[in-house]
Amino acid sequence: MKSLSLFFPLFFVFLSVSADTRAKHLFILSGQSNMQGHRPEEAFTPMVGKALGKDRVIIIQDALGGQPIHRWWKEWKDPKGEEPNQIGDLYDRLLGKVKPAIQGEKLASVSLVWMQGERDAKMGWGELYEKALLGLHAQLAKDLKWKKNDLGFVIGRLSDFDLGNKRYPHWSMVREVQERVANSKKNFFLVNTDDLNDGLSRKGKKITDDLHYSAEGYQELGRRFAKACLEIAKQKEAP
Repeated sequence: MKSLSLFFPLFFVFLSVSADTRAKHLFILSGQSNMQGHRPEEAFTPMVGKALGKDRVIIIQDALGGQPIHRWWKEWKDPKGEEPNQIGDLYDRLLGKVKPAIQGEKLASVSLVWMQGERDAKMGWGELYEKALLGLHAQLAKDLKWKKNDLGFVIGRLSDFDLGNKRYPHWSMVREVQERVANSKKNFFLVNTDDLNDGLSRKGKKITDDLHYSAEGYQELGRRFAKACLEIAKQKEAP
């Protein structure tokens, strides 16, 4: 399993002399509450900036807690045939930030970092989730005019919060989908979060196997996201 775990040392050496040093690496981070709780400036931005150069990275994060994937993927169909109240609106909001940021820029790599799935697990939409994940990835590639096979995908897997599926009936199913999709291509990566939801929250409250992550957990999440994104950038810059 291409999973990224705790405290990896960072040893990235980009050796290609042919790489265009003017081209930038675009990192798009989105999802629901655990992405909303992630603060790029704590770990993610410093790590990718140090490895690639601060002037060679573009980082866009836009997330909203408690939202299902159809707020991003526009072709989602309700299994009961009902029309969702909102579909694709958060994706449009995200693209509204991405496109101005990349206007006139040459891109060396593009990575989508996705931390979401809790709501779909809660609603019992796990059987739709694989198609939705892959559909969202393809949708973004098309809208950015980027080759789908070249669009990196970093998936934060749901934690060990409800492995018994007592509160969120499709929790384990969504986890399995996330792992399967992450293992389907060489530039797709899975980020493990099972050890990030214990300790002290940002409010100083002790948490154990919580839905959300600890203060240190969010920082480690950023480090793991960065490591995966740097692997994708390394693939693109290899001769």
